[in-house]
Amino acid sequence: MLAVYGKGGMGKSFFTTNLVAKLALTGHRVLQLGCDPKHDSCNALFGGASLPTLGDTWRQFREEGREQDLKVHHVVFKTPIMGERATVFGCEIGGPEVGRGCGGRGISFGFDVLEDMGISRWALDYVVMDFLGDVVCGGFAMPLARSLAEEVIILCGNDRQSLYAANNIARATEYFARMGGRTRLLGLVINRDDGSGVAERFADRVGLPVLLKIPLSRKACDLADSFQLALLDESFDALFGSIAQAIVSRTTPTVKQVTPLDYQEFMALFGNVRTDLSPASAFVEDLFDTPAESVTLPPVHLHEAAIAERLDLGAPAKQVATRLLKELGLYVTDATVDPQKGLTLTVDGHVIICFGSEQDLDSKMAVLAALSHSGEPYHYVDLRRPTSPLYR
Repeated sequence: MLAVYGKGGMGKSFFTTNLVAKLALTGHRVLQLGCDPKHDSCNALFGGASLPTLGDTWRQFREEGREQDLKVHHVVFKTPIMGERATVFGCEIGGPEVGRGCGGRGISFGFDVLEDMGISRWALDYVVMDFLGDVVCGGFAMPLARSLAEEVIILCGNDRQSLYAANNIARATEYFARMGGRTRLLGLVINRDDGSGVAERFADRVGLPVLLKIPLSRKACDLADSFQLALLDESFDALFGSIAQAIVSRTTPTVKQVTPLDYQEFMALFGNVRTDLSPASAFVEDLFDTPAESVTLPPVHLHEAAIAERLDLGAPAKQVATRLLKELGLYVTDATVDPQKGLTLTVDGHVIICFGSEQDLDSKMAVLAALSHSGEPYHYVDLRRPTSPLYR
């Protein structure tokens, strides 16, 4: 499974569609999986048709009281391409109705449904996932967190915004790798390359290879706008043939150490950055437009004192509760110490976390952080062996 990430509007669907088509034309069975609530990833592959989304279809079946009747053929579709020289499969996970839910959770739910349908056992050579670039949300980062994506390609341009997103995606991938994830970054693809070399300088600084440079082409844009493959142009057919061959033969450059840039390092790519600048603070009198002494506000706190007073436990347990709140936003509502299980906390009234002893606290916090970033729901976590945690 290969995931394509990148800033919105950079051409991820264009790249994914033509890569999927080229893989299929070289004799492979390929599924393109749209993982964006806009659900427009597969449009060009299917000649302009908008596929019914998994989310909408599941909601329709649920409203009709027949969720158990939902089958693969209701959400996965196939189409011939390039004069019936090959067949490709497509699926759009979609998302919740506008304004009515979390897009990331919708993607996470969609993966659960596909896993129930046996996607890991389907006779496919490649599943290429087309993701939007916002990996801050745990649902969209789930393929990284759960190592569903074996490999990741980051699409970018030579502009600051798309490279900023690329830097964040690289950081997320490295974070989950430190948490034991097996997803590996293949490198960058520079789309609409203007020859300025900015993205190449970024790649060199971060430690990622540039897999492909796709030039800006009016003809390619016209083909995409008319829902046709760029492979109809010989030069683009050759470009996508080269990266498809590298992926199939596993001859992409070796990625040794990826080092995402901090803010100052990143901004330095675009010119001199002053390090002596600091924002001016806005005070109470500025915001209320009145003298500060006439404004009375309650103190801002995170309830550390309330935790200490409410939990009748020793200092180490109170430290755990305080760290859960400050670092992960998890509020401890109950706590017990069992002679066999050790420290057990109830979080937000319904999630049980069995910590055991206070040893290896940093490792246990890292496991919880990874779970939180993944967006995967859970109601019980056993951290007594942090190297092999259990959760459900």
